[in-house]
Amino acid sequence: MSEATITQTHWLARIYVTLKSGVVDPQGDTILGALRQLHFDSVAGVRMGKYLEVTLTAADDAAARATVEAMCTTLLANPVIERYTFEVAPVTS
Repeated sequence: MSEATITQTHWLARIYVTLKSGVVDPQGDTILGALRQLHFDSVAGVRMGKYLEVTLTAADDAAARATVEAMCTTLLANPVIERYTFEVAPVTS
């Protein structure tokens, strides 16, 4: 099968980027303080993160996952202080 005849599928990647444990999280601390001021006293901690949805085309699940992995390690997450997870699913119309 030639490269031109490979069917491309649209995929939706849901990417979660969070700070590693032990990394100071001033945004999380600010949110925690605000929640406590609003009397949500049962909240013990808050960690701030990022959620991204990326739509891409790829031949199959493995290719889509490889592309998302490359995006995360190259741009979307700082591996020194952040960790990431992601889900990839075909887009259904």
